[in-house]
Amino acid sequence: MNRSSDTRLLEALGAGNSSIRLQAALAAGTQADPGLAGALVARCAIEPDFFVRDMLTWSLTRLPAELTVPLLVTELRSGRAQARSQALHTLSKIGDRTAWPAITPSLLRDVDDEVARSAWRAAVVLVPADEQGGLAAELARQLGRGDRDVQLSLSRALLALGDVAEPALQPGLASPDPGVRAHAHATRRLLHNPDDGFDLAVDEAKRVVALGPERAGSTGC
Repeated sequence: MNRSSDTRLLEALGAGNSSIRLQAALAAGTQADPGLAGALVARCAIEPDFFVRDMLTWSLTRLPAELTVPLLVTELRSGRAQARSQALHTLSKIGDRTAWPAITPSLLRDVDDEVARSAWRAAVVLVPADEQGGLAAELARQLGRGDRDVQLSLSRALLALGDVAEPALQPGLASPDPGVRAHAHATRRLLHNPDDGFDLAVDEAKRVVALGPERAGSTGC
């Protein structure tokens, strides 16, 4: 790619029309020019359109991981929530486990729900097998957090970790907070009955929390 083409593509990535930006992101991925890596990462931090951001992520996955991963890890320290969230999302798509040490507890507990959800998804992809139990325990400390979508994301992350999630749920099952207990019960139910669906599991968990395990089991419902 020559310099004039680079310039036109970079200008298109910042165009006011989202369709032009989408085409530019597609072109960047198709050409897979390593020289564009920095610009693509920078654009991810500010791009307002979901579909363009997704195309930017795809474009970055087409480049060498040894080039993109350090740039994305740097973004995890950004003060801009979207920069952190999109970098985490892209790291989960690249799947290079050398990025695992950058998935810190502070990211897993980020005050911004979208950043935290992205961190949970990235963590379960990147975590080494011998650290899955510790990750499950860290995630389980956030049971009861946020709205339905946030709680669903957390449950999915725990489910993705498999058997190590069961012991991590025990403190939540005994929590004095009914919201935490309900979320823990719902997640445990999904571990054993994944076909139930999250909403059914939550409804049943709320009933168990309200009635207590023995009374809930005796109703026959």
